Amino acid sequence: MDIEPESIPTWAHWLAQDEDGTWWAYEAEPNQQHNGWYENEVGRILRLGSADPPADWRSMLIRQPNN
Repeated sequence: MDIEPESIPTWAHWLAQDEDGTWWAYEAEPNQQHNGWYENEVGRILRLGSADPPADWRSMLIRQPNN
């Protein structure tokens, strides 16, 4: 992951990377769409930045271990 740990908000329980390489922080588990992830209408969301697109974006949903 190319995201600096200090840029991840304390409320973020999930991190996800879309097909285009954009990283997001989610308070609630996001839903999957045709080319990435989106909020499920509860909780906060924050764009963290971009990196190289992943080989398989569907595997890029990460539960934060301390949340």
